[in-house]
Amino acid sequence: MLKKNIRLVKNDTIIALATPPGTGAIAIIRLSGNDSIKISNSLFNSLNGKQLIIQDTHTINLGYIVDGNTVLDKVLVSIFKAPRSYTGENIVEISCHGSVYIQQKIMDLFTRNKCRIADPGEFTLRAFLNGKMDLSQAESVADLISSNSEASHKIAIDHMRGGFSNDIRELREKLLNFASLIELELDFSEEDVEFANMREFEKLVLKIIDTLKNLIDSFSLGNVLKEGIPISIVGEPNTGKSTLLNSILNEDKAIVSDIAGTTRDSIEDETVINGINFRFIDTAGIRDTDDKIESIGIKKTFENIQKSKIVLFVLDSSQINSNNIDLKLNQLKDIIDKYPNKHLLILINKIDLKNPSELLDRLSDFDTISISAKERLNINMVKDKLSSYIKLGQINNSSSVVTNSRHYSILNNALNEIQNVYEGLQNGVSTDLLAVDVRQALYYFGELTGEITNDELLGNIFSKFCIGK
Repeated sequence: MLKKNIRLVKNDTIIALATPPGTGAIAIIRLSGNDSIKISNSLFNSLNGKQLIIQDTHTINLGYIVDGNTVLDKVLVSIFKAPRSYTGENIVEISCHGSVYIQQKIMDLFTRNKCRIADPGEFTLRAFLNGKMDLSQAESVADLISSNSEASHKIAIDHMRGGFSNDIRELREKLLNFASLIELELDFSEEDVEFANMREFEKLVLKIIDTLKNLIDSFSLGNVLKEGIPISIVGEPNTGKSTLLNSILNEDKAIVSDIAGTTRDSIEDETVINGINFRFIDTAGIRDTDDKIESIGIKKTFENIQKSKIVLFVLDSSQINSNNIDLKLNQLKDIIDKYPNKHLLILINKIDLKNPSELLDRLSDFDTISISAKERLNINMVKDKLSSYIKLGQINNSSSVVTNSRHYSILNNALNEIQNVYEGLQNGVSTDLLAVDVRQALYYFGELTGEITNDELLGNIFSKFCIGK
């Protein structure tokens, strides 16, 4: 038994609704298992009188689902015979009308006829265990379903088609070949023979190190693209931060008021800009205050800056003059000094009230855009600038972008072992000690693709899937 009631593959037939629950034009009910066609045949009356069990794979059949003498619905039944199916087993997909009542009646009928309701992710689990995909590809199915932007979709589809797991599998096979030769040398250690070409082995180790480093480095981009690029909107009270958030989102998400300190807690929302999902955080205004609640909000503002990839610093052009401009510049420099790895974009707001030309001259060393959040002036320029900070070329030119925390952890472990192997080669370490690190690196590679796994790991991964996938 797997964690959270996820079962290892059995010979029983599972059934689940493959479309979202609720009323719609059409619903799809999916079955998988050796007897799925046989069970469906017993509950289906074809319009042309043909039996499902003698139909060719990848065919669609029109007829009625019947419960004894009662017709439940007129349906289309699609047949996919093993091994040419998603799970590697016989699969039946019933396209029925989208009435909740009809869906439930059909589900009840099949569960009374030797079908079991599928566990979350059990269809994809069976696909993995039947060799239709490796574990990293299976995990990408969940990422594909949850993708909400062009960038996250592209990464997920590339991973589902093989992505970096193909590269890892190829390197693992080559490393395994060398490991076999090293082990063979140990068997003939008394005869002083060398089966493994150590110069070629060193080249392979360096190639693996380079590949692993590139994959690990890609995680910083891949993870935020998957979860959404975090952006903090900061500045003093009443500079228009909440109005800016509303303008970017095209909705009144944040409360707007002339009263300073209105935003006392962080407000978050997401939107997709040029194919990238951005997660905006409207923070409490930065100022000195004796209000305990507002002080907590300001503290959280700096915590959010720390978590963000991009900081939008909003200035009120109508409130800036020659007397306080140096103070504003010092605030900006403090943020740059504290958070040197953040993209900082300065937005001079309320240009409908005052021309910011003097301020622009003083801010020439910064990325700066003049806007009116209230009138939505230059908001599209802000969106384009945000998109430019994200290097999508890394995605467009390669499928080797890591988004999964499990993969990231395993890749780091594998890199440590491979670096130990390289250091051993440089220091003339004996082959029996090298073999230990090579075996451990092979173990981590196997964990990544699922060639080495356990019930608890599979249960944890597939329990996060939706039912029916």
